[in-house]
Amino acid sequence: MIKPRTPAGVMELLPREQIAFQRMLDVIRRNYERFGFLPVETPVFELSDVLLTKSGGETERQVYFVQSTGALANAAEAGDKSTPEMALRFDLTVPLARYVAEHEHDLSFPFRRYQMQRVYRGERAQRGRFREFYQCDIDVIGKDNLSIRYDAEVLAVINAVFTELRIGDFSVQLNNRKLLRGFFESQGVADGALQLAVLREVDKIDKRGPDYVRDTLMGEGFNLPADRVAKILEFIGVRSTGHADALAQLDALLASADATDMLRTGVAELREVIELVRGLGVPETAYCLNFSIARGLDYYTGTVYETQLTKHPEIGSICSGGRYEDLASHYTKSKLPGVGISIGLTRLFWQLREAGLIDGIAASSVQAMVALMDEAAMPQSLDIARRLRAGGINTEVQMEPKKIGKQFQYAAKAGIRFVVLAGEDEINRGVVAVKDLVREQQFEVAREELATTLQVELEQARAMVR
Repeated sequence: MIKPRTPAGVMELLPREQIAFQRMLDVIRRNYERFGFLPVETPVFELSDVLLTKSGGETERQVYFVQSTGALANAAEAGDKSTPEMALRFDLTVPLARYVAEHEHDLSFPFRRYQMQRVYRGERAQRGRFREFYQCDIDVIGKDNLSIRYDAEVLAVINAVFTELRIGDFSVQLNNRKLLRGFFESQGVADGALQLAVLREVDKIDKRGPDYVRDTLMGEGFNLPADRVAKILEFIGVRSTGHADALAQLDALLASADATDMLRTGVAELREVIELVRGLGVPETAYCLNFSIARGLDYYTGTVYETQLTKHPEIGSICSGGRYEDLASHYTKSKLPGVGISIGLTRLFWQLREAGLIDGIAASSVQAMVALMDEAAMPQSLDIARRLRAGGINTEVQMEPKKIGKQFQYAAKAGIRFVVLAGEDEINRGVVAVKDLVREQQFEVAREELATTLQVELEQARAMVR
């Protein structure tokens, strides 16, 4: 016998946990579609030379390569030594770049896509870090150019998703890479490679703290003067507390005597995003400026986002992303700028459950169960179930008669709310008995009215949740 066990770094759920996870997926999908994004799926594996266009370093070490012994054997028999190597995707951005470049002439631009699929990374397995996990992405891709207005719309999508998920107050923290680069230029940090290195360190301030950033920037490899590092730390400490304060902070930057053209461009873009966000109906408590947000990936060029739960900053970013100048430069000569965000739902679900912000167990997707009193009642039970399903009620039928107490226990453990009973007396009177396991009440209803009655009860329950 082989001991059944799952590999390290995966999240495998019981059915009612899976329902809770699936409902979060449904909320995200519903809001993505509400804003006009279209679904895309790409293969779980890509040709490795396509996937690893930015190969090297940590990325390539985390990639799972795919080797099919059958494909290799068939190729060898045919004398083909050029069987392509494949690898599992490590994010959804690189496959998107390949997808847009490959289908460029069939797509309408700006191309608005959402993608919700598993990705794979060979990270060291540890608590809360997964090797297989869901990412839920949206991106708007332009042809040659893309209005900054889409950056505001993406923020509005983030607000809609997390408002409906009801996991607590949150704040989308905003910054702009041009603004950061312009500020560093004003401090004499003009070299591109040095700027990127400083940006990466600045992005660590919430995890490592200001002392770490100060020591790093003054230490070997950077050697920045203490007064310059002090100005950088003061700058990245800026936060806003409301819409008016955000605009005031940006105005103060423009009034600075050493404001560069790059900084002015970044300020202008952030101002437009913030003013449009208000027009999109996002409450000012849901966004703020945070000049330390840089995002570690080098391809971000403008607006960057990180979203945090207000009362649980220890969870870290629950949604992040930003604007980039050219998504698919490795695959096409066309310039394809874009803006997008990603929600790592597997890790988020795990974190929320660990923090007690969700219980992680949902009621069953089965809403009613028709009990079987005895063999003779089987035709009646099947008829009742047929009527319930036709009326939009997800229904299970007990296929073998058991003691009624055991049937109630089964329904309670499975999370089924309603148990429908039709004994000889109920059948003769044209009614059914319904046991509501949530309210712990039992009532009778005419068989013809059963589906409608249960729909009303379920809608009332949904209204109370809303």
